[in-house]
Amino acid sequence: MDKRTEYVERLSAEMVEWDSQIYLLKDKAESATSETKAEYSGTIAALQLKRDQAALKLQGVSSANDDEWEEVKTGTENVWAEVRTILSNAITKIK
Repeated sequence: MDKRTEYVERLSAEMVEWDSQIYLLKDKAESATSETKAEYSGTIAALQLKRDQAALKLQGVSSANDDEWEEVKTGTENVWAEVRTILSNAITKIK
């Protein structure tokens, strides 16, 4: 298996984990007070938007030619770091 395939598979697995964590956050937000539910919903919406951007970046890695993929990988890693940060903050906020 080449490095790009391994990279895509690793990121795909991480996205599956993110989806699971987002689902749990949505569930916790539903049981929150009405005052905090709106705040939590905004946090989750921002997280979901960034996750969707990460999915698009991952598609770009998969479809990039050999010369482009390293450059696309750098952009993907930046978005991945943003998602990890937003997710971590959301988990801390929505306990």
